Amino acid sequence: MDREIGARIKDLREIAEVSIEEAAEGTGISPELLLKYENGELDVPMGELSDIAKYYNVEMTDLLSGGGPMLHTFSFVKKGRGINIERGNRYKYQHLAYNFAGRTAEPFLVTVDSAPDEEIHLNRHEGQEFNYCVEGKLMIVIDGQECILEPGDSLYFDSMTPHGMRSLDGKPARFLAILL
Repeated sequence: MDREIGARIKDLREIAEVSIEEAAEGTGISPELLLKYENGELDVPMGELSDIAKYYNVEMTDLLSGGGPMLHTFSFVKKGRGINIERGNRYKYQHLAYNFAGRTAEPFLVTVDSAPDEEIHLNRHEGQEFNYCVEGKLMIVIDGQECILEPGDSLYFDSMTPHGMRSLDGKPARFLAILL
């Protein structure tokens, strides 16, 4: 799937007739990293995928699935029927509004299954983010501060602040993530 997403990103850049340096400047992603994404060598973090979609003025669904959303009034997604996206072995995303055109937010159900000693990878991207813990126990690190979320807990933050997460207690954690 990463190679397909990368190929779509590269196609968009070529269609827009912009250099890798111009695309890097517009997305805030280094040219070297952007090339690795385009070549399918690395997973594109969801926040950066959102930044790329905004830069090219396309829906995130276009990058994820190759097809654009078509619904304009409402989107109804049955349990387990969102677009599934796996980011490495530890992160599974399910896009919950993939078929709604013109979204102003990107809602995902995220499952994190981390090893207890796993290093937390920090991300940053444009916009804001809301996380609501549904199941398990999750540690989210924001700007060096650790926040422990349990079912019912929520967190809202500026996505440009370095942030990352890990499940706790040796069990997977699930949370609703809304990228704005």
